[in-house]
Amino acid sequence: MNSRYPAVSRRAGQRCEYCRAPERIYNFTFEVEHVVPSSQGGGNELANLALACASCNRHKSAATTGWDDMSAAQVPLFNPRTDRWEAHFSLDPDTGVIVGLTPTGRVTVAQLRFNDPQPLTARLIWIELRLYP
Repeated sequence: MNSRYPAVSRRAGQRCEYCRAPERIYNFTFEVEHVVPSSQGGGNELANLALACASCNRHKSAATTGWDDMSAAQVPLFNPRTDRWEAHFSLDPDTGVIVGLTPTGRVTVAQLRFNDPQPLTARLIWIELRLYP
């Protein structure tokens, strides 16, 4: 386990800082993720670390930007250290779908695959159990 895990997890409220999945119902701890990947010069300071579920961490990988079709531009992915979740995303509580409200939100939803069948099904169950958001 990453030595920074306790501080990162506490700061994140034990939720994935990207999709907001609740860590407490998983059968393993979430991952400490580099917002700016080490391969791109990102460091190990708390200001560059985020708590991420395995799905978000794997789909984000080393990406920091993505192509937004609506604005026809390369835009940054959501940064949980500098961006407010509510400014970039909305949740439809009836369908469980997370909608990107901004170019950053749209590319993050697509890159991290927030609405693929498996995370969407889990999110609907979490909503029903009042564990999400």
